[in-house]
Parts: sequence; structure tokens; C-alpha cells
Amino acid sequence: MFVIELAGIRVRIEHRFPLIARQCRAFLCEGEDAAFTVSATADELSAEVSQSPFSEEYCESTCIYRNICEKIAEYGVFLMHSSVLEVDGYAYAFTAKSGVGKSTHTRLWLKNIPGARVLNGDKPLFRLEKDQSIRVFGTPWNGKENWGENISAPLAAVCFIERALENSIRPASEEETVERLMHQLYLRGERNSVEQRLMLMDALVRAVPYYVLSCTISDEAALLAYRTMRKK
Repeated sequence: MFVIELAGIRVRIEHRFPLIARQCRAFLCEGEDAAFTVSATADELSAEVSQSPFSEEYCESTCIYRNICEKIAEYGVFLMHSSVLEVDGYAYAFTAKSGVGKSTHTRLWLKNIPGARVLNGDKPLFRLEKDQSIRVFGTPWNGKENWGENISAPLAAVCFIERALENSIRPASEEETVERLMHQLYLRGERNSVEQRLMLMDALVRAVPYYVLSCTISDEAALLAYRTMRKK
């Protein structure tokens, strides 16, 4: 058992295998006080293992983070599958269908945007603040590239990536934004928890500008996105 802090919330984790303790070491807290406790039940772990090519250790970590995401919505925090970069104190989130190229675009930002660093490469947490702004937090769950840090930054913009033969970027409409976000937010679980996350999604839609980036795999695509979205 150990305690970590995620998006300012202390979470106690009960576990069977050592992998998750190693995975979470940069987020460890002193003491045993926590807002809530999570674990993976035997049934949850068995179901995850039956559907996954990965080890029991990895599957336990997946189950535990899923349970965290369902519970932490009570505290105004939610998961959106995305790659988030931090530049000059602001967070920029990129999301897309699997295989479109979030990781590739992230590498292009790291190559071309001075000072850019990855806040989280896959599963960051977003927190609704009292002023209705959104702040993004790194987590121990950060994708196969293992990109991420225990840092946070205010969200400046969200970009939906799609492949194209030429680079272009445009604002996304509110209807389009909602439709695309529905595929990237974690919305499974108990009804009350899902409803809380839908309310948080509504706040997310209103908090920042959204863009659709149609792009090639090129330095110019990263520069176009940054110059369009950057916080003035």
C-alpha cells in the first residue's frame, strides 16, 4: 500500500504486484491520509487479463487507474486521452483516433518548439478550477513511450489531429468539439460518475479554444499548430 498525489488529490493504492509501485514512485506522498482508496478486485483483474496481451502486473495497473478515474471525478478531475505538451507555462493538448499520429506530432513539437516538454504522452488528468479554467496534470500512466513528468500547467488549447496531404488548421465548432471529445474522454463506470464527467466535459468545451489540424508528418505542421494555438 502507498499514497500518491494526482491533480492535487491524495489517493491510497492497494496492490498485489510491485510494478505499479515502481510506476508511481515520482508521485509518492508521505503519510497514509488520502481522499479515497483504490485497488483491483480479483474479478476486475481476471477480466482485464482475459482481454489483454499484457502481464498481470500491467493489467493490475490498468484496472487501478480506471478505478481512480471513476472516483476522482467527484473532485472535479477527469481523464482525456491525449498527448499534452507544456510550453512557456501553458499546456497544449493533442488528441486523435488511434494510429493517426499523436506521438509523431509530439516529437515534431519537441524538435521544433524551443522549451517544449511532454507533460503526459497519453493519459493526463484535467482539473476544473474555481474560475472555470482547466489545469492539466501529469500522471504515472503516460503511454508506451513513457513520456511525462510530475508537473502541471493551465490548459491553453486543444487540437484534434487528422492526416492530410497538406497542412492546414481551423477552429472547431462547438458541435464538432463535443462529438470528437466523446471519443477521447473516459466515460465508463457508474451512472453518477459518468454524469459528473459529462458535466466536466461541458466545462472543458467552454474553457479553451479548439482546433482541427489536418497535417502531414513535417516540421511545418508543428510550427503551424504552435503559432496558431499559442497563448499570446
